Amino acid sequence: MAGATKTNLVTGDVSETNAVAAGAVALSALLFALSLAALFEIITISDPVAGVPVVTLLGLILVALGGAVITFGIGSFLGYVETQPSPSAGLVAATVFSTIWFAVGGLVASQTLGLGGLTWVPVAVLAGGGAFVLTALPREDIGSTLPAGALTLLTGLAFVTGTIGPAWVWELSFEQQASFTAEFVIPMATLFAALISGWAAAKAYGGFGARGRHMGAYVLIYLNASSIVGVLFVLVAFTTMKGVPGLLTGAELGTGPDVTLFGLTVGLPFSVPFVMNGVALLNDFQGVLPAIVGTIWLVIGAVLFAVPLGVGAAIFLTEYAERGRLTQAVEVATNGLWSTPSIVFGLFGFAFLIPRFGGNKSLISGMLTLGFMLLPLVLITSREAILAVPDEYRDASAALGVTKWQTIRSVVLPAALPGVVTGVILGVGRIAGETAPILLTMTGGTFVPGGSTVDVIGGFQFTGTPPFVANPELLQATTALPFQLYALITAGVGLGDNVTNPEQFQWATALMLLVVVLSFYAIGIGARYYFRRRLQS
Repeated sequence: MAGATKTNLVTGDVSETNAVAAGAVALSALLFALSLAALFEIITISDPVAGVPVVTLLGLILVALGGAVITFGIGSFLGYVETQPSPSAGLVAATVFSTIWFAVGGLVASQTLGLGGLTWVPVAVLAGGGAFVLTALPREDIGSTLPAGALTLLTGLAFVTGTIGPAWVWELSFEQQASFTAEFVIPMATLFAALISGWAAAKAYGGFGARGRHMGAYVLIYLNASSIVGVLFVLVAFTTMKGVPGLLTGAELGTGPDVTLFGLTVGLPFSVPFVMNGVALLNDFQGVLPAIVGTIWLVIGAVLFAVPLGVGAAIFLTEYAERGRLTQAVEVATNGLWSTPSIVFGLFGFAFLIPRFGGNKSLISGMLTLGFMLLPLVLITSREAILAVPDEYRDASAALGVTKWQTIRSVVLPAALPGVVTGVILGVGRIAGETAPILLTMTGGTFVPGGSTVDVIGGFQFTGTPPFVANPELLQATTALPFQLYALITAGVGLGDNVTNPEQFQWATALMLLVVVLSFYAIGIGARYYFRRRLQS
């Protein structure tokens, strides 16, 4: 376009200011990551980085971030930056900032200025009211940036000046006998300031207005999602680092022991005594193989019990039953059952199931108890997955003259399978780590005498009397990883002079439980993707 003129939106100044705003967003992300690392003690706030303590470094970055946010807001207000702010930041933002500054003002007045009793209240009200006015009355560029930038700047100055340092402690009261230490307060304050300033910087980068609000929301969502992934990574990494030394004690390549699992005996080319019940190097007891096998059979039994019943009930409620009081009552009941504490299911299994299986704890009692826990979620997710199948699928199938059941079996269920599998994955993740139900219904001890694994497949026997099939293995008590870990850590069962390193043994058991649960997740996710590809092909 030869006649086009160069506007302010494409000048170098605007590019530079956008770069400043983008840099502020990047600084907030960096602070967010550093605060998470300090919160989980990956880094220590008193350790030096290039000769500068971490707490001072966090304070300097906060000061720079707060100053950048304030500068951008003032520059937009004075017309140095091309933006399109709304007339006000909005009532929601004003309420949030007034609440934040009310708390900050009260803490500064009571903890820093030493105002006792209720004399801190006027200071808190003044700070909160000022933040409300500063957010609600001016334009969006001022109302969004000044309260956020000032909060970040104040937090950074508190760290730089040593007002809050590595040795700082906030004693709550003598009656509560509790306190907040710097190791917790500094990362949390940095985390919060990074979120607020990142939101304001993202709005500034988007030029305020509708686009700026969208970008601010995206930054908040991305930072929170990153924190969730980061916490999961830290949890897995921390458990792995703690558990691997105990897990690999005595491990060696070469001719390993014969291991019998699910009726099959396999000779392994390696030996891991902690897992395989080989030579007892960590303790005088067996390894955790019986607990691993018990956990796997628990989940398999619960899934085999709950999934057919849950999917069948979902099919009836969605495809056959009329919408009315019955379906509403079932919805309320299933939601209530899913939110029921696990100890209640354990008491139900103890009082109802155990007397019907010989009066002793048994594997089948644990399976059915966990199956009852899994059933509500399978029903809820299966019902939603079936309802999500478009009616066009049903209409097209009916137009071909097939029966209703054939339509459900060949069209509706395949389309709903990814959602059903998702529900099963979520349920398995919960029941695989439950301790209370199996404590009351299945476990007979922390370690299984003789170290033998439960052989459910090989335990089936045909009899001449109804029900013509028996399985003594299902009627015996066994152990599982959640209960074994609970007993080892809280009660110290099996830990004494005969254990060379109890902490390694405990963390190795925790690592094995995590591996088993994540393995179930991996199997479920793989099944979901398989059915989804089949559906799309």
